[in-house]
Amino acid sequence: MDPITRLGVVGCGLMGSGIAEVAARHGLDVRVAEATPDAVAAGRRRVTASLDRGVRRGKLDEEQRDQALAGLSFTHDLGDMADRQFVIEAVAENRDIKTDVLRALDKAVADPTAVLATNTSSIPVVDLAVTTERPAQVIGMHFFNPVPVQQLVELIPALTTSRETVRRTRDFAGQLGKQAIQAPDRSGFVVNALLVPFLLSAVRMVESGAARPDDIDQGMELGCAHPMGPLRLLDLIGLDTAQAVAESMYEEFKEPLYAPPALLRRMVAAGHLGRKSGRGFYRYDA
Repeated sequence: MDPITRLGVVGCGLMGSGIAEVAARHGLDVRVAEATPDAVAAGRRRVTASLDRGVRRGKLDEEQRDQALAGLSFTHDLGDMADRQFVIEAVAENRDIKTDVLRALDKAVADPTAVLATNTSSIPVVDLAVTTERPAQVIGMHFFNPVPVQQLVELIPALTTSRETVRRTRDFAGQLGKQAIQAPDRSGFVVNALLVPFLLSAVRMVESGAARPDDIDQGMELGCAHPMGPLRLLDLIGLDTAQAVAESMYEEFKEPLYAPPALLRRMVAAGHLGRKSGRGFYRYDA
């Protein structure tokens, strides 16, 4: 089939805005959907601010920024996704919310061969695919934060996903300048299955009083050449997202190393979600 030119993105938070920005910078016609007009306005501001930062840092020039913005449109009606060739949902890491979005897209997107991709970071893709009338066209496409910087995309075919959908999705990742790896359809996939137990172990060290957050992070950065320590990484990911991923993995495998520590749960309950809330294991300016 021809390269994808018309992309839909549902959700314009950290992940959705990053996906939309990258696609627009690669010349695609990108339509972004959010739940309400206020959320649409916030999403538009988020993408514009990121593109402006790119200009200030010399990553792109003003003409490239303006071309990317011209390729973006926004809506709060999923019916406006009717003409899209490929749609990526990037809503909250919640099974019920993602299921509702995919069911609505299944009805809204007119082309029966259009791919419906989920950016889930932990939910088994088959559980989402079978709620639609086109499970062969549903696939996991897990981007990493921040999307404009991180080169990796995990492709997660469900048992129901067709080979053609896998091929089209891999080709599309290449269109976006991303490197794709194929991951098994099990909670955590490849990266989070290895990463999450490491992050939770760092939380348990803080919880037990064994070490301070800055000592843990400096230890891994300077001693293991990690670009970012585990607790700073958790703050970047969002503690609520990390908890949701850990809960999904624990639900599937019932292994203690995947269980969210009590400290993580308490911080999420308190609204200390990391960078996006201004406070997590560290404090951040607005």
